[in-house]
Amino acid sequence: MRVKRHPTRYLGEEYRRLVKENLHWELKVLETASGPTCVVDGREVIMLCANNYLNLATHPKVVNAMIEATRKYGAGAGSDRSIAGNMKVHEELDKRLARFKRAPASLTYQTGFMTNEGLIPQLCGRGDLFVSDELNHGSIIDGIRLSHADRAIFKHKDVADLDRIMEEAERHDPPYNHIWIITDGVFSMDGDLAPLPEIAKIAEEHGAGVYVDDAHGEGVLGECGRGIVNHFKLTRDQVHVEMGTFSKAFGVIGGHISGSEDLIKFAYNKSRTWLLSGAVPPGVAAACIAALDVMESEPERVKRVWENRNYFLEGLQDLGFDTGNSETPIVPVMCGRSKVARDLADYIWRKGIFALPIVYPMVARDKARIRTQLCSDHTKEQLDRALEAFKEGGRKLGLI
Repeated sequence: MRVKRHPTRYLGEEYRRLVKENLHWELKVLETASGPTCVVDGREVIMLCANNYLNLATHPKVVNAMIEATRKYGAGAGSDRSIAGNMKVHEELDKRLARFKRAPASLTYQTGFMTNEGLIPQLCGRGDLFVSDELNHGSIIDGIRLSHADRAIFKHKDVADLDRIMEEAERHDPPYNHIWIITDGVFSMDGDLAPLPEIAKIAEEHGAGVYVDDAHGEGVLGECGRGIVNHFKLTRDQVHVEMGTFSKAFGVIGGHISGSEDLIKFAYNKSRTWLLSGAVPPGVAAACIAALDVMESEPERVKRVWENRNYFLEGLQDLGFDTGNSETPIVPVMCGRSKVARDLADYIWRKGIFALPIVYPMVARDKARIRTQLCSDHTKEQLDRALEAFKEGGRKLGLI
């Protein structure tokens, strides 16, 4: 006898399992603009988990640019850029970004995730190889999975392991047509940097392409926040695809790539996420241009975010917290078990500090943490309040 199945019952069962294992997300509602302090779920709190590193989401020049462009061009582009939605403001953004990145050309996408998911699968196919850091962002992982290429994973930031994989790839029969090494620039859960100069050197020795996702490096690394390629003073012959997003330090939304003219023409002809999705609203494109202008005209914002990061990191370490391998304004507070991370997040929330627990599968099961992120406009008083809350909660839970 055929068993009659309920088509959606398993959805609720799976959610209840996540709750039981402390692996679920509980959404909070932001009721004001994103800034160093916000109203969340009706409470005024210090924001310590936003990507808005330079506080450009509320910068008057960025906001006014969005308003003015919306009045001029309308709320939406009306089509995909590939058909009838390629507006002058989109072209201006591509050119402005290329100047900022000091690259021959740039191309903007609708989101950072769509950039990786759209371009990566087109770079390699059957007979090719992707080589990826084991802690790369999920959008990179999904992009690689969408391709028909072989894939190899090297240990996190381990250039010796990368070199071993590349040596093995040289002996592959038949030889690979194309090999791409892909890495995050700043790893989003730990805040550590990819050893990009060493990766580029290994890639050059083996004739491989280098693709870096610099979503969390832009705005905090390099001159005026130009990112990790600028930070390490690498060339376009060493890093072939520099990917990023406007949704973090730029304070807006959208993804992008920078590189050669050939790369850009290839990308907008081959990336299905770009070809088959509506163009970003003209107001968004104009706001991104304004954000680029502000980053160049107000470099002190980058300086301030580093001052706040160093102050907060040293404060946590002085209290005895494990801050992992942070090298950037992403500072994890390591907790181990998921329940401990949730309990600490709940405690500091009651003290007026908003920072979320990061649990499996975003990190390994025994590596749960609270990921804090500093911004340029945090005051020392706010950071001291946050440190006091962490101190009290950490002692209650036996973390310090």
